[in-house]
Amino acid sequence: MALDKRILPLAIGGLGIGTTEFTIMGLLPDLAKSLAISIPEAGHLISAYAFGVVIGAPILIGYSVKFPPKKVLLALMILFTIFNGLSALMPDYGSMMGMRFLSGLPHGAFFGVGTVVASRMGGKGKEAFYISLMFTGLTVANLAMVPLVTYIGHVFHWRYYFAIVALIGILALLFIKLWLPEMESNEDAHFKDEIKFLKTKQAWLVLMITAIGFGGLFTWFSYITPLMTVVSGIKTDQMAYVMILAGAGMVVGNLIGGYISDKMSPEKTCILFLTLMMVALLSVFFLSEHRIISLILTFICGALSMSVSAPINIMMMKAAPKSEMMAAAFMQAAFNIANAMGAFLGGIPLEYKLPYNYPSLVGVGMTGIGLMISIRYLYLYRNAKAKNLVLE
Repeated sequence: MALDKRILPLAIGGLGIGTTEFTIMGLLPDLAKSLAISIPEAGHLISAYAFGVVIGAPILIGYSVKFPPKKVLLALMILFTIFNGLSALMPDYGSMMGMRFLSGLPHGAFFGVGTVVASRMGGKGKEAFYISLMFTGLTVANLAMVPLVTYIGHVFHWRYYFAIVALIGILALLFIKLWLPEMESNEDAHFKDEIKFLKTKQAWLVLMITAIGFGGLFTWFSYITPLMTVVSGIKTDQMAYVMILAGAGMVVGNLIGGYISDKMSPEKTCILFLTLMMVALLSVFFLSEHRIISLILTFICGALSMSVSAPINIMMMKAAPKSEMMAAAFMQAAFNIANAMGAFLGGIPLEYKLPYNYPSLVGVGMTGIGLMISIRYLYLYRNAKAKNLVLE
């Protein structure tokens, strides 16, 4: 099957977003040393970006729903490029915190609009697969760009990381302009109507699954560098290869998740992969001292971290059929609440001087809560579907 070039602008945008969001995790020790802060404090830069996504996603979508999606995506990528470029110039911890927050603002809105655009391009029966193609940019970032930029940032200086992200942003702008198709805007849309889906239990259950369940994997990924170097015995200069391994897992897991979701159902796919996440994180806690097993688990956790992206987004779009773009933006906010919660809660055991495998144990609990909510959702969704109802 030939690649649909129309999806490439969204994938390249995802490449830039993935690079800025995840490279910092591999450079935490470098930032901490340069800014004269501790590693857990450096982890707060992850949370600052995530909070930017949470706040920016609904606000920017709310102001842009009346405009054509292509123009909205161009505007969002301009903001993304400017804020990441300025991040390379920030002199201290406080100013970097502020710029990381601003850099996160367009992230959720970009994926919110992009998710709807991708699903429309895919058409009936291929929605989840096309959404997974968009998120391929995010996964390829972890496979190729994150390890490369981590290496550059470690060997030369972490400021190069932000400059490279800005260059990817410029490339994304070019491809959006050239290849993204024009789509009609909804000039009758109003912010109050767009957020009505938040009155339904169905929507809140999906958001809770995302914010809590996915937070489990971010407890692992936020502190992957000290986990692998201190617990698993990997040399610091080999971390780029570890990030490649995690990225390869993300590419595989993302495509498998989209394919299975279209063949099975998004709800069952979500339950399946959340269960596997719990098992994988528990294995990280008990087995990370064994280097080979730890590397295998890095690939597995990477795959599971992206396997639920497409199905959970489809679940959210079902819960908000009349405001899909806003719902998709809220999903990105929920993903980044998971990011912030994972980094914060995962850092608590480290504040008490516990080993670096303990964040994954926190993750087991978070993923378990997400799994229980998913099972509850499936029960309610089945009943509602049988009665042809929308959950209230």
